[in-house]
Amino acid sequence: MSNIKLFESKKVRSSWNEEEQKWYFSIVDIIAILTESVDPPAYWRKLKERLKKEGNETVTNCHGLKMEAAEH
Repeated sequence: MSNIKLFESKKVRSSWNEEEQKWYFSIVDIIAILTESVDPPAYWRKLKERLKKEGNETVTNCHGLKMEAAEH
């Protein structure tokens, strides 16, 4: 199940995992809202790179979930 959630009237793509009983949210959409970056995917790539260099273990080396493209 995929849904669009609203945060301060901005769209955030989400996906419900029935097996895990968890919601997953698009980090790129969240970054776009919180940072107002002109290129949220690049912002996220750079942030992950910096966090990994600092030894931060919250950033895993995994592939993103497939979600519908964001509407602009």
